[in-house]
Amino acid sequence: MELFLLEHEKLWRRGTTKVCVFLCFVYVVLIGSVLSYQWFAFGSSTHTDSFGNHFDGYDMIRDSQEYSRSFGGELTDESFQQMVKAYQEIKADGMDRELQITNQYKLQSWLDTLYPELKDSSTYQLMLSYVNPDELTGFYERRQQAIEKFLEISGQEGSEKEYLMQIEQKVQKPFRYEWTEGWSLVLSSIVGELGIVMALFLATALSPLFAGEWYNGTNILILTTKNGWRETAFAKILAGLCFTLEFFAILAAGEIAAQLFFMGTTGWDMPIQNIKLIAIAPMNMLQAEIYEYAFTLLGAIGYAGIVMLLSAIVKSNVLALLSSLAAVYAPMMLERYLPFWMQKAKDLVPLVGSGTDIFRTNTLCIFGRYIWSPYLLVTVPGMIGLLCIPFAVKGWSRRLKV
Repeated sequence: MELFLLEHEKLWRRGTTKVCVFLCFVYVVLIGSVLSYQWFAFGSSTHTDSFGNHFDGYDMIRDSQEYSRSFGGELTDESFQQMVKAYQEIKADGMDRELQITNQYKLQSWLDTLYPELKDSSTYQLMLSYVNPDELTGFYERRQQAIEKFLEISGQEGSEKEYLMQIEQKVQKPFRYEWTEGWSLVLSSIVGELGIVMALFLATALSPLFAGEWYNGTNILILTTKNGWRETAFAKILAGLCFTLEFFAILAAGEIAAQLFFMGTTGWDMPIQNIKLIAIAPMNMLQAEIYEYAFTLLGAIGYAGIVMLLSAIVKSNVLALLSSLAAVYAPMMLERYLPFWMQKAKDLVPLVGSGTDIFRTNTLCIFGRYIWSPYLLVTVPGMIGLLCIPFAVKGWSRRLKV
């Protein structure tokens, strides 16, 4: 325990570690969360760009939540028609600010998905502006047809389609409805992209963990200590994993605090289908957020294992950093050049996949059985990292003995 505490203190005392944590917190929490809520995403529009929005996101969010509650809390044909009609009336009256709280972009996406035959190709106006609300019937029947059509276009037929539709049947209908855009930002961007941002700073902080001993010339001294290289290696790895948990906790706590301040808990029990209609996951917003945080945490642990392995088998800080970054970013850059099965397999590499797969119908076929990708994405990356630990210990010991 004493050796672990020393290694843990040593890791946190390093200047690069402090800079990484600070910069990542600023980018993820202050810019990505606080300013997004208050300014970029939900500030009232000035019709220039997102950075020209007014600094009034808190009030706009509260107004949007209050407006959405006026439609009864359930998404039915009747409530959908009322939403479209209300939007058209507000637009006709020229009330610009009120128009921004109508969830207009989500309504438009539902129309595009479910009622494409009502689109007027002769105009550039949003369908939401001119469609006859009385024609918007059969919402859930059309959604079912849209899912089946999507699976057919994706080539997901036979037993794969049957497997996916069994998952979809657990989705409760009618959907609960409240303001959706805030949860869409949380799940698609704020939490959904946390892992790929963490990877850059984790690699920078952890890559010198073993390689730095060669750089500082202290590797030989370790052989003369009473603990020896093996105990020191395990202490370093435990310190690296502990740092990863602490780093994640700092970022997650900041994001959740900002979310609760700006959005509260309103809408946590809405199904994620309010964000993407043809999603098949029987999850509400809170369950989806918990899944994405779990995906990020386990992926970060897995990636930390890879970084520490690479640090243990090379002698250069720079090479350890570059190879660590390549482990997560190279598969993304090469994706378009890979066969389809490799594109799916690469998502199992820690922090390469995405927690937003809960909105998709991706599967992997293992030993003739289809498995929905989110089940694997939340388990396999962490296992990969843990498997790297004994190889990291062995790799570093071989270096020391050379």
